Amino acid sequence: MSDEVMESIQAVIFAKVPRPGQVKTRLARTIGPDQAAKLAEAFLLDTYQSLAAVPWAEPVVATTGPLDGQLSSMVQWIQGDGDLGDRIERMALRALATTDHVIVLGADTPGLPRALLEQARVALQDADAVVGPGCDGGFYLLGLRHCPEGLLEGLPWSQTNTLDALLERLEQFQLETRSIESWFDVDHPEDLERLIRGIERERIIAPATAAILAQMCR
Repeated sequence: MSDEVMESIQAVIFAKVPRPGQVKTRLARTIGPDQAAKLAEAFLLDTYQSLAAVPWAEPVVATTGPLDGQLSSMVQWIQGDGDLGDRIERMALRALATTDHVIVLGADTPGLPRALLEQARVALQDADAVVGPGCDGGFYLLGLRHCPEGLLEGLPWSQTNTLDALLERLEQFQLETRSIESWFDVDHPEDLERLIRGIERERIIAPATAAILAQMCR
């Protein structure tokens, strides 16, 4: 099915307001809270702009508060209260009220390859759910055609068994699920090093992030 005739998919990017001391706290232990906040802002900018360039994707930021500065022009939804599962469910249901498919991802994967997004798009044409496994036991992408109430309730978040728990839950709700290729989030210094190598080798295209990293290396 071509991009021109395919129905758009809402792509919901989860991101905190990039304030020092409140974002990328594990990276901040190494690079400091100010630099961590600048990187978080660049990650979000690159993620949003890369999705905006995909013909079938309609990006929106699920944020913890109003975004300002260069981020203010982005379409924004407020996540609301509850744990991550509650908030993902809330945003997924909001998207599915007006579209047939939704993809949820974080802003911690700047320059996520287009090929992975295409894999998710294709999988959602037949499956009820699609999962992008993370390299740390979690997941970087969740696509849904249906979001039953309680689908993500009580899952263990930010744990080594998060992905396994999610897949088990999707099975319990009898949602036909497909997995796509794994990818990595940038949470730790070693993840940042991997991101830097990918940008240097032009395997990852993230211009805003690359500009901040260049300033940091001066």
